[in-house]
Amino acid sequence: MSIKEEFKSFILRGNVIDLAVGMVVGASFSNIVKSLVDDVIMPPIGLILGGVDFSNLFITLKDGANPPADGYATLAAAKAGGAVTLNIGLFMNTVVSFLIVATAIFFVVKLINKLKDAALKNAEEAAAEEAPPPTSEEVLLLREIRDALAKKQA
Repeated sequence: MSIKEEFKSFILRGNVIDLAVGMVVGASFSNIVKSLVDDVIMPPIGLILGGVDFSNLFITLKDGANPPADGYATLAAAKAGGAVTLNIGLFMNTVVSFLIVATAIFFVVKLINKLKDAALKNAEEAAAEEAPPPTSEEVLLLREIRDALAKKQA
């Protein structure tokens, strides 16, 4: 088999296509979660904590070349000024995003496992229904008697 044919066979497998679809959906879901955290969840938390804007919550480790006298007002200003910063707010947003994605994946996996268990149970029930019931001892005894009588007559 040529490399071209092997590659075509590999690409057209269901697993690869499923993986590609999963990657696209996952990337979109990640963007939705990021927006949820940055635009919906963190602003009210910041408001409750006294008007903290988590996207601009940072500590300046080293000032840039020309630092302002009253410090950098925003993270963007600090980065533009060449300051070295510890971006606590962005890290917190990322942690919250991760927790939301992990929770969503947990529930998806839980649902898939539940569906697999139900499918297995249905398959086992169908197999049990198709299998003939075990032969009773009376029937086995009658068969032995029949076979013995057939031997005597032969």
